[in-house]
Amino acid sequence: MIMAVCQHENCKRNGTTRTGAIRWRCKDCGISWTESTRKLGGMRIGMDRAVQIIGMLCEGMSVRAACRLTNTDKQTVLDLLVMVGEQCEQYMAHNIKAVRCDDIQVDEIWQYVYCKKATAKRNKIVGGVGDFYCFTAIERSTKLLLTWHLGRRNEENTFKFARKLRHTTEGKFHLSSDGWSPYPAAMQHNLGGRVDYGMMIKIFKEGGAEDRRKYSPARIVQSKKIRILGLPEGHRICTSHCERMNGSIRTFCKRMGRLTYCFSKRVKNHRAALALMFCHYNYCRKHRSLKGETPAMAHGLENHVWTIREMIENVGE
Repeated sequence: MIMAVCQHENCKRNGTTRTGAIRWRCKDCGISWTESTRKLGGMRIGMDRAVQIIGMLCEGMSVRAACRLTNTDKQTVLDLLVMVGEQCEQYMAHNIKAVRCDDIQVDEIWQYVYCKKATAKRNKIVGGVGDFYCFTAIERSTKLLLTWHLGRRNEENTFKFARKLRHTTEGKFHLSSDGWSPYPAAMQHNLGGRVDYGMMIKIFKEGGAEDRRKYSPARIVQSKKIRILGLPEGHRICTSHCERMNGSIRTFCKRMGRLTYCFSKRVKNHRAALALMFCHYNYCRKHRSLKGETPAMAHGLENHVWTIREMIENVGE
């Protein structure tokens, strides 16, 4: 359980823990803590175990597997996930803004929370359940995940995502998306003359009932590129890099995997897991296509590869 940490400045040293960590005690309220509990919002699992847990979650391991391998209670792992994930989301929103880009691709990836939309409707389950989509924007050359938005796949959330993209970027750039119909109006309203925007529209072959039941996508029979705003270049209208990012999301965020028991049961946990994965992707994960650099390094936002410990400490400041 997460405990509140004293914010008073009137404190003194109060011995050490079994592992040798210095303990501090507030003279005003009597609360004791170590540096790790301050960084971890009062959680007493220690920074080493927290690093181990977060590292496992970022490499695609499930919550229960992380519990078993670290001998940690499931609720503690979830509390840590939510706390660090929310901090990651705030850190990226604050530090990745007004970024100059050359070529951006946007896409949406589907997953459900608690149950699928049809099941929720059939059983009259209301609240934060059913189908959710994560909108993502990635810079083509540096692979930087610029911004993201979690919500239903509708016009309202498309506009919210476009608004985030407007604040994240600066100057004029090339933009590509799939054929989702609310995109043109959302990009026109939020980005206007700042983009040369083109759509990659894919036409799929309609399958039978069995094909529609399967998770595998239908076969593409045709694709076409459409100019929407400005003067987009035909050879640059592409969503392949963003769709490749979708593969990384499903691989390294366990609850995004298909046909497993690891789907999210709460929207809060789902959002935190995505934020954690995106922050780790940008700052900690080295890419072979970037010659061993992270996307943040390739874009000039950082000068070295973060460790998991650095990520927890930096986003928690």
